[in-house]
Amino acid sequence: MPPPQPRPASGRRAPPIAAILVTLLTLMEPASFLRAQELPGDRMLASYFAWETGLISDQNFAGIKTLADWTSQRATAREQLFEMLGLSPRPARTDLKAVVTGRVDRDDFYVEKLQYQSMPGLYVTGNLYVPKNLTGKAPAILYVCGHGNVKENDISYGAKVVYQHHGAWFARHGYVCLIIDTIELGELEGHHHGTYREGQWWWNSRGYTPGGVEAWNGIRALDYLQSRPEVDGEKIGMTGRSGGGATTWATAALDERIKVVVPVAGMTDLLNQVISGTVAGHCDCMFTVNTYRWDYPKIAALIAPRPLLLSNSDKDKIFPLDGVQRVHRAVASIYSLYGASDKLGLLITEGPHEDTQDLQVPALRWFNRFLKGEQPLIRDPAEKFFTPRELKVFTVLPSDERTTRIHETFVPLATPAIPTRAADWQRQRTEWLQALREKSFGGWPATPEPLRTVEITRRTHGDLRVTTWEFTSQGAVRLPLFIFSRGDPSSAPSVYLHVLDEQSWNEFLGTLHPSSAKTEISVPAGLSVLLDRVKRGEIVLACLPPRGIGPTAYSGTEKDRVQIRRRFMLLGQTLEGMRVWDIRRAVETLQQPGLFANASLHLQGARDQAVNALYASLFIDGLASVELISPPVSHMTGPDYLNVLRFLDIPQAAAMAAERQPVRWTGATPAAWAWTTGTAKNLGWPADRLQW
Repeated sequence: MPPPQPRPASGRRAPPIAAILVTLLTLMEPASFLRAQELPGDRMLASYFAWETGLISDQNFAGIKTLADWTSQRATAREQLFEMLGLSPRPARTDLKAVVTGRVDRDDFYVEKLQYQSMPGLYVTGNLYVPKNLTGKAPAILYVCGHGNVKENDISYGAKVVYQHHGAWFARHGYVCLIIDTIELGELEGHHHGTYREGQWWWNSRGYTPGGVEAWNGIRALDYLQSRPEVDGEKIGMTGRSGGGATTWATAALDERIKVVVPVAGMTDLLNQVISGTVAGHCDCMFTVNTYRWDYPKIAALIAPRPLLLSNSDKDKIFPLDGVQRVHRAVASIYSLYGASDKLGLLITEGPHEDTQDLQVPALRWFNRFLKGEQPLIRDPAEKFFTPRELKVFTVLPSDERTTRIHETFVPLATPAIPTRAADWQRQRTEWLQALREKSFGGWPATPEPLRTVEITRRTHGDLRVTTWEFTSQGAVRLPLFIFSRGDPSSAPSVYLHVLDEQSWNEFLGTLHPSSAKTEISVPAGLSVLLDRVKRGEIVLACLPPRGIGPTAYSGTEKDRVQIRRRFMLLGQTLEGMRVWDIRRAVETLQQPGLFANASLHLQGARDQAVNALYASLFIDGLASVELISPPVSHMTGPDYLNVLRFLDIPQAAAMAAERQPVRWTGATPAAWAWTTGTAKNLGWPADRLQW
């Protein structure tokens, strides 16, 4: 049965953009990442992404009709952006310990080879281009690099040597220009690809994005520029292209010391990233952890009313023209409220995603116009003058550096103490539940839709009846529930809901698939005892494969599935976090009148789905028990939810669950769960609340 198209929640009018996107998807081929359309889950996923993308886009500037409407929320929005970049609370502004390690000269300017520490051990390498014969303080440009680098004999010279022509060009036109390396493509080589290729999904759980580090390095670069005697600290502009464009957008939105802004590429909207699939062309530094479910024009709007020139080329495949134009239109509405439309420009040149002179010249003219108040003829081209070796900062890399592993510490982990007093526990539990709902599961629907439960099939396997039900979890997401019973299940005293993961589904697949001719039931680990009880008529077993597993699995390669998971993050969700929602909805389905409303309900899952079941139980009343089969003990290795590790980890969630109903572990030892057992002991909980 094909999944129905998504519908708005009961009583709500469909958001215009969301409704349009879903309609278009019914008339055209699926997005490129789903084009194979090998499985029913593909169309469901495409419709879901279209709906969620449209919903966010519709809400981006909802209700903003006057300048007062915008300015009343601007400070809050900026603070949210700090948070979504991992910068709330702010890191300490520690001593930069700036060191100039050398100098190279030209006739009309010189270059200082510079390193500073934006926080202790977080080294930033850069080159400072200074015009000779200055007669006073000069305006300054902070140039942040895109994804280019030079390496020779396994020695990294950094992205600054690739982009050196910009620094020289600005210096030859009367600007002090600081070019800084990125943490991935600098003399010290960290990385931007945690979720993209390293499988480090805990970046989401930590609330970490390398874009936050790059923005912080830029903010500290402004501190350094303002300390220089050659620089007019009230006249600082910022630019960069591609990854540097993204850093320019974010840093300028956060720091108003940047007076004039020229991001070259670096931003498009969610429609491009999620629906068109351009997310697959970007590493993690391009994105926030989208806790508050923004579309990207909202970041750009925080720059208003400062002079802003959006620059892009018309054949840029990773920043497509249509998305750039939509960003410009959205931001133009905010500039219009300020009466500052003359300070917003849109530059579109012919060409692909390249650093062309056609993009460079208008940027310099924009800075001349708004930082110097002049518009001279640009005669000299941007040229490279130095070898990579001439611009290298370090002769020996510092032994105390944290740059290469800053992702491990940039956003602090929560380290809650085991509570000793009931009052402290109650306060902490309340705070955690609020944080989970707002910061980790903020992408859950505000209003659940009707379940629209339908019986799909009924089959017999020996003494067992297998009934398949289907329900609406969210919009286009229709999920099956497989009910195992001995005869009529309606009078069962107890129902066990087991959440299937991919491993369990594969073990079950031969039995459950409607086209299967098998009569023997293949039993996954953790279910054999339950099935024996079903055969004796003691219980009913319900099995849920949440979205993306089993009947709703997504086609494509492992790389395709990585990009699907990254799309969820762009929508202010995670795939695993939405599976927690699916579990909640499956429980609601089972508890409907006419199904199992009068039966005791037990919830269990294995491995990552055990953790998802655990968190679902925190938002469900009346469960009889929760069973965790071989669960991971931390989100560092388990399922990812946005920001969760900033507040708590799995043992703390287990303690919250155990206060509500008994929790049983299978395939785990108490020693690994000392926080949970310690809490139960200190607070005097009944012995049956933790079972091993």
